[in-house]
Amino acid sequence: MLHWLRDNLSRRGLLTGGLAAASGTVLTGIAAELAAQTQVPHAEHGGAGAVPQAIKGMGQHGTHGGMITPGEVDNARNGFDPTAILTDWTTGTVSTLPDGRRLRTYEVTAEDKEIEVAPGVRFAAWTYNGRVPGPTLRATEGERLRIVFQNRGSHPHTMHFHGIHSARMDGVPGAGEVIPGGEFVYEFDALPFGCHLYHCHAVPLKRHIHKGLYGAFIIDPDPERHPEQAALARGRLLGTPENREWQEMVMVMNGFDTNFDNENEVYGVNTVAHHFMKHPIQIARRRPVRIYLVNILEFDLINSFHLHANFFDYYDHGTSLTPTLRTVDTIMQCQAQRGIIEFSYRNHETGAYMFHAHQSEFAELGWMGMFEVTEATA
Repeated sequence: MLHWLRDNLSRRGLLTGGLAAASGTVLTGIAAELAAQTQVPHAEHGGAGAVPQAIKGMGQHGTHGGMITPGEVDNARNGFDPTAILTDWTTGTVSTLPDGRRLRTYEVTAEDKEIEVAPGVRFAAWTYNGRVPGPTLRATEGERLRIVFQNRGSHPHTMHFHGIHSARMDGVPGAGEVIPGGEFVYEFDALPFGCHLYHCHAVPLKRHIHKGLYGAFIIDPDPERHPEQAALARGRLLGTPENREWQEMVMVMNGFDTNFDNENEVYGVNTVAHHFMKHPIQIARRRPVRIYLVNILEFDLINSFHLHANFFDYYDHGTSLTPTLRTVDTIMQCQAQRGIIEFSYRNHETGAYMFHAHQSEFAELGWMGMFEVTEATA
């Protein structure tokens, strides 16, 4: 019994019972949770009407046995909104090099910052540009990239990019590590195209990653380099007419150890637990959906993405214009694995459709959300 209570406190008490439960009134929080499970109908797999409209913006327990964090996170205080992060592409400043090539320049700053990861649950984060995940850097295949990195934090930090670059640009101790107050300029070509990521590679590595120093790094294919698949490449190239047909978004799967036991108490996409249950992602039924999915979860071996009532094509690492897997509804990713998911609700009725990790504990502790499919065309 004591073991069960300890586990409930460390991995569930912060969320289901609130901060009061976590700090001492554990039994009260557990009793409230059990009562919620018996009083709230269990909504099964997503579809029209599967989740009450009241779930949007709610401040109390909702569907799936009441396993939703109560209350709202103060996004303004955090300085970022998980919904805005979905489509907030950082494209930098573009100029022309003497040889005629495009140079894309980004400015990124590391800083310490307290953030709220679940209602009333604050976390002492290390951030890139004041947010977790950091900015989604987006470029086009073959461009020269220049990242001006400043460290205003309290520890040495780096930016290690998953891509192709020289050893001196690797963003590891001895090759791009920046002490507090310092600056380093990373420069390399945008190769290969795909869905990538960047993260701090200072030691201890698990601490620097877990504290929030990571972000998505997307390289769009250049259609001129892929003449045999130019139409597909244009569909991924930001700003083209073909790309504007897609509803694109980035989801960074992450988690937070709030009590320093090397286990996560909070899970989410774009940081905030159950944000997309309370604020469903709006989807136009007739337009296809593309998700850039990145797993940067620490302390757990794998993470996963499951889509209700639908199937998708999956491009592992996004480095191919043809799917790695076709017609699947669940994929697994280890840490740093990423890929592109494509699907459509064209043949579905409108309504609320769920997506979540298919590790039930992850879903209950924050990694669960909804797509609200509408007839809107925008």
